[in-house]
Amino acid sequence: MSAYLLSLETPEAGMLAELELYAKEHDIPIVRKETAAFLRVLMKIRRPRRVLEVGTAIGYSGILLARELPEGGKLVTIENYEPRICKAKENFARSGLNGQIVLMEGDAAEILPSLTEPFDFIFMDAAKGQYMNFFPEVLRLLPKDGVLVSDNVFQDGDTLESRYAVPRRDRTIHARMREYLYTLKHTNGLTTAILPVGDGVAVSVKE
Repeated sequence: MSAYLLSLETPEAGMLAELELYAKEHDIPIVRKETAAFLRVLMKIRRPRRVLEVGTAIGYSGILLARELPEGGKLVTIENYEPRICKAKENFARSGLNGQIVLMEGDAAEILPSLTEPFDFIFMDAAKGQYMNFFPEVLRLLPKDGVLVSDNVFQDGDTLESRYAVPRRDRTIHARMREYLYTLKHTNGLTTAILPVGDGVAVSVKE
């Protein structure tokens, strides 16, 4: 199924194609093609004016999201890893979208509590073991009808396995992701669908 769906995707062009190649050559994780297509559709449906991205990496998904913003829209993106911050800054400058993108440098656990304005759309794509820690602040920043998209929730299939079927070193992150998905599905005022898109995507809407 995945191979067939990928065969339908149109290859990226221009700068995003360059970033895909760079990410592959330097073993940097970026959103998968199916996830990128899904994000574009969600952005076009929701038309958010304020977007928060937790986890910038080299700026690939940030550029993808910012391109879908309406006039006057803004993307705030958070990154903690210095080498990727430098590359993201360079890529944002090249994209011509600097006026719509604000890159906040530092630990999301420290930055999120400092944010006060709500975000119509939040894309969670940071360290998977930290999703649960970030969730209370992310939920606070999400207004009524706001959308939260959490990427890589299947962790290459590990989340679907029994904890005893995954390597011992991965059991903590396995437990944390399962706790996060359970919380998304059982939080009052939040409606969540978990979809087999890319490496698993959870889409939540705040009531």
